[in-house]
Amino acid sequence: MPTPMIEVEAVTKRFGRVQALAGVSLTAEAGSVLALLGPNGAGKTTLVRILATLLHPDSGRARVAGYDVVADAGPLRSAIGLAGQYAAVDELLTGRENLELVGLLYHLSRREYKRRAAGALEQFGLTDAGDRTVKTYSGGMRRRLDIAASLIGRPPVLFLDEPTTGLDPRTRNELWQFIEDLVGGGTTVLLTTQVMEEAERLAHRIIVVDGGQVIAEGTAEELKDRLSSAVLEARVTRAADLDRAAAVLAGLGHGRPHIDPDQQRVSVPARGGTRDLLAAGRRFEDDGIGLDDLGIRRPSLDDVFLSLTAAREPGRPARQQAGAAASQESR
Repeated sequence: MPTPMIEVEAVTKRFGRVQALAGVSLTAEAGSVLALLGPNGAGKTTLVRILATLLHPDSGRARVAGYDVVADAGPLRSAIGLAGQYAAVDELLTGRENLELVGLLYHLSRREYKRRAAGALEQFGLTDAGDRTVKTYSGGMRRRLDIAASLIGRPPVLFLDEPTTGLDPRTRNELWQFIEDLVGGGTTVLLTTQVMEEAERLAHRIIVVDGGQVIAEGTAEELKDRLSSAVLEARVTRAADLDRAAAVLAGLGHGRPHIDPDQQRVSVPARGGTRDLLAAGRRFEDDGIGLDDLGIRRPSLDDVFLSLTAAREPGRPARQQAGAAASQESR
């Protein structure tokens, strides 16, 4: 049996009247990536903060690298690394000084923390900026420095809370490759993300949380297989036609259409395959809705995510399903 490096059993956490976590249970095996997906306010960051010993659970238990997150908080902190949603670096220090300070806190020798800091700067493309103060860094550079800092102690378990926020596509891909290399070397990663491509590429298993509860889990392929039907998708020529296009697809598919205003795209699970496609084409033509594209495709992880989270809030408008924040993620 593979060794679990993260074990969570029936963990709850409440902030006043807000139930942030309502009995979450999960495990992550050594040398794997477990991705947490969920809308804003689902409880992802609250769980990460509990596992990183920054919060105490109200009930339940959790162990990381064999340590209880409450009873063994002190020794556990030397076995984990954490990069949160926002870069937690000191902008008055240089990049090198930030990394060396982390090494000092890990009780590394002066020679060792200087060596690791130099290596981390090179690994994340920050060598030329290493001796500049962080206040001169761009947002993406700060993000890279923050992740580099989380790795100075070479922890066996790494928590990455939306790590690619603010990164350009090239840096994001480089970070994905770096995470894959880390995991290949035995590191266990708990990853929270809103980027489905990130979860699909990196995660060995995916947990979907909503309302402080686990609502689905499995591999990316297992989750996509839950949507047995194909997806009927239209991309309209004019953004003003999005709602009309959604009304057309609502009468042809099953479930509520999802509107992506950035891509001027509307999609819905299809019931009749090519019959739906032909019927949609006729309806769009009859209604005078111009299209740039119309087709049927296999469900994506985005479709699964939207289907799962929409099912829990049947009264919410389709346009809100992917983007509207419920409440700010509990601290």
